[in-house]
Amino acid sequence: MTRWIEADDVAGLLKPGMTVFIAGATAEPREILQSLARPGDGCAGLRFVSVPVPGMNGGNFSALHPDAKATTFFATPENRDAVARGQIDFVPLQYRAIYDYLEHGLDIDAAILQLPPAGDGDAVSLGVGTDFAPAVLAKAGIIIGEVNDQQPAPANAPELPLSRLDYAIECDRPVPTYPSAKLDDAARAIGGHAAELISDGDCLQIGMGAIPDAILAALGDKNDLGFQSGMIAAGVRALAEAGNMTGRMKAIDAGKIVTGATLGDRDLIDWAGRAPELAFRPVSHTHDVSVIRQIDNFVSINSALEVDLFGQVNAEMLGGRQISGTGGFVDMMRGAALSRGGRSIVALNATANGGKISRIVASLSPGNATTALRTDVDYIVTEYGSRCIRHLPLKARTEALIEIAAPQFRDQLRDDGRALSPA
Repeated sequence: MTRWIEADDVAGLLKPGMTVFIAGATAEPREILQSLARPGDGCAGLRFVSVPVPGMNGGNFSALHPDAKATTFFATPENRDAVARGQIDFVPLQYRAIYDYLEHGLDIDAAILQLPPAGDGDAVSLGVGTDFAPAVLAKAGIIIGEVNDQQPAPANAPELPLSRLDYAIECDRPVPTYPSAKLDDAARAIGGHAAELISDGDCLQIGMGAIPDAILAALGDKNDLGFQSGMIAAGVRALAEAGNMTGRMKAIDAGKIVTGATLGDRDLIDWAGRAPELAFRPVSHTHDVSVIRQIDNFVSINSALEVDLFGQVNAEMLGGRQISGTGGFVDMMRGAALSRGGRSIVALNATANGGKISRIVASLSPGNATTALRTDVDYIVTEYGSRCIRHLPLKARTEALIEIAAPQFRDQLRDDGRALSPA
């Protein structure tokens, strides 16, 4: 039976030595986190585990107490310094592997998440943020729910049996949102080039940020698109409402827009809570290669920070510093490669720092990790065009990448390319 408590009572339920899972995305329990951040020793000796969304969730749980520890799989603007200092343990894992680790590789003593109000049945919906929570809810020692009157309860989402909800607090506060990106001319050009690679009936996975938003905005002339991704943005809603995204060509989840969470404003969240075409699924479904390969013409679309002349992709580090995480990038690329007619697109601006730095580079910057291997890469897109490099030999691949670099860097890249491959 669920026991109703106050947010300030949660600290008393947590004991030193516990591992505590904190849900991210729209399920982040902000009322409880606000209480845990108050002065005191309630978080002493705890280890917090989370999968925060950069730009949406904070994720700096090491700040809750000098003796608190934390494990994360994403660096965020709020926790990057703590990750760099080693106060937070950063574990580089793909999305699907994170789910497996939470489900099978880690004991979870307590799980804290935001939930919508329960209906008349014996279970409560996980709301519009169902990505990783199912991995821990079946095994957590105690489950604490922040029941938010503003959290929608979509009809097609995983549920938590009320018998498993040990403690609950009531709150009424806005669900975590994600700021919309501003689209510049370069992003729109990239969106146009990427849209040329997408056909009627394709099923899309798309990342977050200005370039993915620009690509979605460029798909208004496509028909019967499908969607399966970790998150949905406002552009998905626009395509669904305009009739461009029907999902009717999908072999599985036909007619459904499949996602794990929302990534947008309050209007998107409200729509996601009532749209019958949405199906919320955990990462074990959205990012599983065995699922993705069953969907014909699956197109994975993600952004990057730099691509080198071998085709290696860095999507998570700058200057040797972790600024985000590996995420589901490679899960989706590999799923697309196994899909009949599938393909993957890596989209990025050709330059950074006002045009002073090329993002097509001879080799990845020292200290930066490789997010996607050269053997995984298919299409690369910048504002200067697109190139498919998957089956190109090394010299042709190098030239193809230079062709879509910014013009002012092409001669130097050719010189650098010859030095890398003198033969």
